[in-house]
Amino acid sequence: MATFTLTDRVRELSRPFLAPVADFLARLNVHPNAVSIAGFLGCVAVGAALALGHLRLAGLLLLLFGPLDAVDGLLARRSGKQSVFGAFLDSTLDRYAEIAIFGGLLYFALEIGAKNWALLSFFALTGSLMVSYARARAEALGLECKVGLLTRFERLAILTLGLLLEWVTFSLAIIAILANLTALQRMLHVYRATKK
Repeated sequence: MATFTLTDRVRELSRPFLAPVADFLARLNVHPNAVSIAGFLGCVAVGAALALGHLRLAGLLLLLFGPLDAVDGLLARRSGKQSVFGAFLDSTLDRYAEIAIFGGLLYFALEIGAKNWALLSFFALTGSLMVSYARARAEALGLECKVGLLTRFERLAILTLGLLLEWVTFSLAIIAILANLTALQRMLHVYRATKK
């Protein structure tokens, strides 16, 4: 049975706003992979800003580059440039992007001696990667696995708000807890699916 997530819902609601952007890029013959790479580089910039302690700037950059994660796929579909490699590249760069973001925050936390931020950043990153890995591994086994509380969209939305409002500890704690719970949810989902 297909699972409809909050991320899917947001993509549906944002399509009227993002479609003109995708169409404009298609007219310029911009390749979807280039958009994926641009989004990744934007997240590297976010990580650099975090490492330097510019938290609100990092939040603003996330607001700016975050939508590219939806634009690349939409551009691929509307321009007829969908490809297996493009999907693989997008997914791989998404993981590197999260490493850059949480890694930057972890570095800054260690620099200022904020052990709580460092631990929360580590567990937030661990949970984020395991959520994605659980889905990828399940799909490699032929199982759909989009269930769970916190997908990538929710993780980045919570972090963006936390950075802009300076609720970093609170947002990291939510991500650290719920991302790992989501990974456990997906493990349970696969267990149940394989026992039917």
